[in-house]
Formats: sequence, C-alpha cells, structure tokens
Amino acid sequence: MRKFGSRTLYRAFWLIAVPVCIPALRVLAGDWVAYGHDPQGTRYSPLTQIKPENVARLKPAWTFHTGDVSDIGNKDGRSGFETTPLVIEGRLYLTTPFNRVIALDARNGKQLWSYDPDIDHNLPYGDGLINRGLAAWRAPGRLRECGLRLFEATLDARLLALDARTGRPCGEFGRGGSVNLRDVANYREGHYHMTSPPVVLDGVVVVGSAINDNERVEMPSGVVRGYDARSGKLLWKWNPVRRPAGISPDAWRTGAGNAWSVMTADPERHLIYVPTGSASPDYYGGLRPGDNRWANSVVALDPRTGRLVWGFQLVHHDLWDYDTAAAPLVTTLPLNGKPTPALIAGNKTGMIYVLDPSTGKPVLPIEERPVPQSSVPGERTSPTQPFPATIPPLVRQTLAADDVWGLNDSDRAACAKELGEARTLSIFTPPRVRPGLAVPGNIGGINWSGFAWDVQRHRLIVAVSNLPYRTQLVEAGAGNGARADFRGETGLQRGAPYAIARTPFKSPSGMPCVPPPWGELVAVDLAQGKVAWRTPLGSMDEVWPGIGKVAPGSVMLGGPIVTASGLIFVGGTIDRRFHALSAETGKELWSAMLPASAHAQPITYSVDGRQYVVVAAGGSAVISEEALSDTLIAYALP
Repeated sequence: MRKFGSRTLYRAFWLIAVPVCIPALRVLAGDWVAYGHDPQGTRYSPLTQIKPENVARLKPAWTFHTGDVSDIGNKDGRSGFETTPLVIEGRLYLTTPFNRVIALDARNGKQLWSYDPDIDHNLPYGDGLINRGLAAWRAPGRLRECGLRLFEATLDARLLALDARTGRPCGEFGRGGSVNLRDVANYREGHYHMTSPPVVLDGVVVVGSAINDNERVEMPSGVVRGYDARSGKLLWKWNPVRRPAGISPDAWRTGAGNAWSVMTADPERHLIYVPTGSASPDYYGGLRPGDNRWANSVVALDPRTGRLVWGFQLVHHDLWDYDTAAAPLVTTLPLNGKPTPALIAGNKTGMIYVLDPSTGKPVLPIEERPVPQSSVPGERTSPTQPFPATIPPLVRQTLAADDVWGLNDSDRAACAKELGEARTLSIFTPPRVRPGLAVPGNIGGINWSGFAWDVQRHRLIVAVSNLPYRTQLVEAGAGNGARADFRGETGLQRGAPYAIARTPFKSPSGMPCVPPPWGELVAVDLAQGKVAWRTPLGSMDEVWPGIGKVAPGSVMLGGPIVTASGLIFVGGTIDRRFHALSAETGKELWSAMLPASAHAQPITYSVDGRQYVVVAAGGSAVISEEALSDTLIAYALP
C-alpha cells in the first residue's frame, strides 16, 4: 500500500493494448454514467437480477486496492476514499484521494490504466484528501483520441480532461489537458480546492469549488464556471454572492457561497442545478448584511451562457453552516392524480423542498415563518426562514430538558445542566456570546450523502444524522481559550469581531447528549407529506465500543441508491458495514463487514448479464477514530 509521501507514484501506464478506433458511446441500461446514475441524479437503477429474495446470497466478486492512503495526524492530510465510480461500456472509472484516475475492467476489477495528476499532498485542504468522482462526455464526431472524455476537478484547483480509453490527457483541452481554476478573487493555496465531480451538459463542463470554513471574513469567491468541453475555453462565470444595491463596499466583506457538493444536469430543460453553501464567515454575518443570495440555495443556470434562470434560497443569511449539501434530484411526482415535474432539494436543516424544475416555484407549499433574532452587536438576523408546510422535518429541530440522554445518571445530569445554560433549544436560534446549541448541528440533517428516488413507490430515500452541536461566539483573539473550553473545533473567522467554537453536544463520557438513533435512513412519501418508514442504520461502535447494543444508529456520511427490484444499498455508517434494505419496509436484508467504513455512494451495474454492486471502503478524512483503507469492492450473486 502506497502511503502519503511515497514518490513511487507514476503518471499514465497501460496494461493492455488499447484500440485506436473508439466506437460511439452506448448508454446501456446496465451502465452508471453519472454520479447519481443519470444526469438528473435519481440514483435509481432499472436492474433487477439482485432482488430481496436473493440479496442474502451476495458475495465479493472482486476487490481492487488503489494504494492511496494518507494519515499524517490531522484532517487536512488524512485521506477519505469517497469516490462514486462511473461504468460505461464495460469499463469502470474511479478516482482516489490523491486525484489519481483509474480505469478497471468492470467484469473482474483488473486495472486497465492509471493517470496521476501529481497533486501537492501537503496543502491545508479543509476537507482532507478526498475526491468524489468524475463526469463523462462524448465528443461529437468520430475522434481518434478523446472521443469519450473524463473530467476531474482536483484538490489543487485544476480541471482535467482525459481520454477514457487510454488515460492520456486530451491535448486540445486547455493546456495539455488541464485548465487552471485558481484565477478567483482572494485565492489561497489549499484553502480553495475541488472535491466533487463537475457536470457536463450541452458541451459545457460546469465546475464549482470547496472552500475552507470559518477561517476568515474574505475567503475566495464561490464562483461557478462553465468551460467548453472540447477546447477548455472559459465560456462564463457566475458568482453566487454579490454586494446588494445600497450597501457600501466598506460594509460588505465576504466570500464563499460556493458550490462544493454535487451538481445535477437536466437535458430536457437545458439547465444545470447548483447547490450552494454558506457565505463567509459561517457564524457571523455582520459584514455581509442581507439575505446573501444566492448562498445556501439551489439555482438553475443555463449551461450555454451561465445565465441565472431561477433561484430558491433555503436559508437566509446563514449563521449555522446550513449548506445546501445534497445534490438536487429531478423526477416526476404523482400529485393530485397527475404526473408533476419536480426538483427535490434538501439541506443540513433536515428539511425537504419540492420545486418546479423550470421556474423554481414551490410545487409543495413553503412558508416563511418567524425565527429567533440575534442579540450580537452588529448582527442582523433574517426575520423569517422558509419551512416546507406539508413535509415534516426529517431530524430533530428542537431540544428540551426532558430530551437529554446518557448511559448513566452523571451523564444525564451534566447534559441537562448544559442544556439549561444554553437556552438555545430550536432551529435557527442565532449563535451567541454565551453557550448555545445548534439543532441540528453543522453536519446535518442532510449532508452530501443526499437522497435517492424510489420510482415504483414514489418515495424519497434520505440519509440523515441527528447530532446537535454546541456553539459559542468568542471575542476575536480568544480562540485558543475557546478551543480548550469546548474540547472541540475553533474557527478564528479572522477579520470578524468573533471567532466560533463548536463541538458535538456530548456528555463528560464523550457520548451524545441526545437520544439515539444518531443516524437513520428515512423513506418519505412527498405527495402525502408522510414518513413511510424510518430505519436506524448501523452503530457508533467504532467510536464507542459496545454502544450499539443500547443505542442504534450511526452518523451518516454516504448516500443510498435504489434498484427496480425493490432494494436499497447504502454504506455511510461508522460501523464499517455495507447494507441492503427492503425499499418497501426499510427492513435490513443483508449486510457485509468492510475493511473500513464506506463513506461513499455505491453504484450498481450490469456487464455480460451479471449485476454487480460496488462501493468504496476507505474510512473518513474527518473522523480520526476510523480505520483507513484503499479498497473498492464489488459484490455479485454466486
């Protein structure tokens, strides 16, 4: 296994002969051609060979080791294997934490080629060393090279185009197959990077960015950009956060609002749906007055021009790091007896919003409701926030003294005392200079794990976490004391009058102060506004040995997929298990122990009449208690 620091990495090599002629790309029913299976991000596969009646017979079919693992003692240099591969015409394409792109024979997992962009592993990437995958595009005409292209956005801020047949860079794209993405306002090396795949529509590659949280007021711009998929020429830029009219430049200091998660394409409407995160700094907005549109939103852009077609903001003037982390999903929802086009968006609040994909107007009612206001000098809180009127929140949004939990009287008493001091018991209560709680915390709710669409039952399958966070604003310059007091994370928010200290709401023994389950898979009937079932998934035994016997459910960092046979496959749990559930009831039908937790979305595909289910098992870049691995494992029936 090649550890971080090894200089044995190599660029492109070939283990088999590669044909010169590239046949036209065939999108087969058994392929997995985009991160969410299809451009619309449904994560739904039509395959039926593996079904509830035989899923318990699944066995490993092949295993592949990337060799790319890093653990140097902090999350900036720790790897997490979060790739969701693509499968096109019998080949499987994946990325590693080091941004290597690898092609495998999808039948047996044998390596065909590898390309190494040779990123700098030593930069302070705030999300650790991770990459979630690729985008693919078929160039018009019959090209000898780069007819089928793979696009990767790298941690060191480059956009790469590779020939899917050979792994060689596409020379006509940018400079030798690479476009520099560092030309943004307030660029800082390592603090501005890419973790999620780009998206391609109408011959345009659209790319966002990941930006480190809580560091300073003026972070890099969260600009979204479109490039010609053939030449790499920059076609347009769209900035999600702009200074409002009437606000002087001296009173407007911010950045970010970036699209760090997975974007979705809509070929029918010729739109790209972009989920955006919070503006900087996350927990103090006195220097970015107003709603901060279009941060914390889902927006529709014309891929050909970058024009904003519509936008819907899920959180106004965010003070909680409530990013729109889940990839938008486009489907058809049966409503009032007729099929209704729907775009489904969700965020860390644990709420689900259903919008018209053409206009962004609510398909299901959304209400602006009054929320608590800030007492922090200089802060102007939004008076209201948008709440779905018919779909219940999928996670806890309030916390009362009677809700505290603990394994013993001492833990429960300590949690109750802290809750009494916090006086912050509901969602959207602003951070204060005294201890408070964010319910849910900044991991969600619904994080990038997101959701899948069950076509047969018209249900949304959602991965959620239930873990409030303790928060406190600390006067600038006192960040080190806040770190010691909280036993957690401090963001200095340089340039703001306050730093932020935050940590999970835990008891003295280190366990959550809120009742389990701390993570669930939830099936939601959107049209009826009802939860069809909830299943606590996994356990936290890897962090607290034995806790699963009394407290089910794990924090979820990895999303579900659904098949036409009525199965859900999902990893995401910290207990290193990979799960198959009944889509009808949520009952677990099968699970397998992995070498490390599967914090990645799985895929399923079919080659030569055999269906496979594949997941990356690599552990987490941000959960230091977890074991790391480099394993991609495929399951199939005997």
